[in-house]
Amino acid sequence: MTQNYPPLTPPSALLEMLHLARRPLLIAHLAPDGDAIGSLLATGLILHKMGKDPILACQDRIPATFRFLPNARLVTQDGSDGDIDVVVSLDSSDPTRMGDVYDAGRFSELPLLVIDHHITNVEFGSINWVESKACATAEMIYYLAQALDTPLDPDLATCILTGMVTDTRGFRTSNTTPRAMHIASALMAAGAQLNEITERTLNSRSYKLIQLWAHVLDTVQLRGDIISANNTIAMRYDLDNITRADGVVSFILGAHEAKIAVVFTELPEGKIECSFRARPGNDVASVAFALGGGGHPLAAGCTVEGALDDVRGQVFALLEQSATAR
Repeated sequence: MTQNYPPLTPPSALLEMLHLARRPLLIAHLAPDGDAIGSLLATGLILHKMGKDPILACQDRIPATFRFLPNARLVTQDGSDGDIDVVVSLDSSDPTRMGDVYDAGRFSELPLLVIDHHITNVEFGSINWVESKACATAEMIYYLAQALDTPLDPDLATCILTGMVTDTRGFRTSNTTPRAMHIASALMAAGAQLNEITERTLNSRSYKLIQLWAHVLDTVQLRGDIISANNTIAMRYDLDNITRADGVVSFILGAHEAKIAVVFTELPEGKIECSFRARPGNDVASVAFALGGGGHPLAAGCTVEGALDDVRGQVFALLEQSATAR
C-alpha cells in the first residue's frame, strides 16, 4: 500500500459495539445503488459469520439489477421485526436517507453506527466512521471484515466488489485510488468475478428501462455548460413501476459541451429528485447539500418539494451561483 493511501481503520468503539451486538439492524439508503446494496449484504455476511443474527433492511425494493447478489432475497422493507440491539446505517450521509425503516421513536435509545464515505456526511450517529477518500462505502467494509477477522470468500468478495465497481463506474472515476485497485485485486483472488459484476451492473438494462431512457433523452437541454433532462410520472405510465432512469445522468454528461449534468425525476406527493454528475473541477455536492441532500463533488443528489419547473429554476440558480464562485 502506498504511503498516500494507507489502510482504513474502523473506530475501536464501533468494532466493540459490533462484537457485543446480538440482533443488529443494518439499513441501506433510499433508492439503493450498488454501493448501498453491496455494503448492506457484505456487512450482513460478516456479522452472520460472527454468530450474529442481523436484519438487512431498505425502505425501497432492491433493483432487479442487483438481485443476483448473495442474500439479496433476505433484504426486508420493514425493520421492526426482532429484538434489535444496535442500528447500523450504511452509505447514508444523513438520517433522512434511511427512510421510514429507521423509527427514531423506537430506536432513539439504541446505539446508531454510521459507516459512510460521503464528504457531506453530517455525522448523525452515536459512533461515526466516515472516510471521504474511500471510493465507496464497500471499500470501508473490506477493512471492516479485516478488523473483525472475517476471511474473504466468494460471496463476501462479490458483494464488496459490486459496491466498488458501481460507485466508480468500473474504476473510471477520480476517486479510484491505488488502494482501491489493490483491494479489487484481493477480492478477485478471493473469488469475485469482475467481468460478471461489470456486465450485470453496468452493461445490462431491461427493455422497459431503455424505453424510459428514450422518453427522458427526448427532453435533454443544454444551458451553458449544464445539461439536463426530465423524468416525469407521465413518462413512466405502463413501464412496470420503474421510477428512475438509472444511468442517464452519467450518459448525458458525456456531451462535449457539458461540465455538469442533472436529471430531474418527478416523484409522487409533489417532490422532485435531482441527480447530479460533474466533470473534475466542479462541485455538485455543495448544491445538493444546500437543497437538503448530499454526495460527492462529482456525484450528488437531493429531493426537493415543489413543481418540476420551480425546482429546475432553483437548481439552475444554485448551479450558476456555484460556477460564479469558482
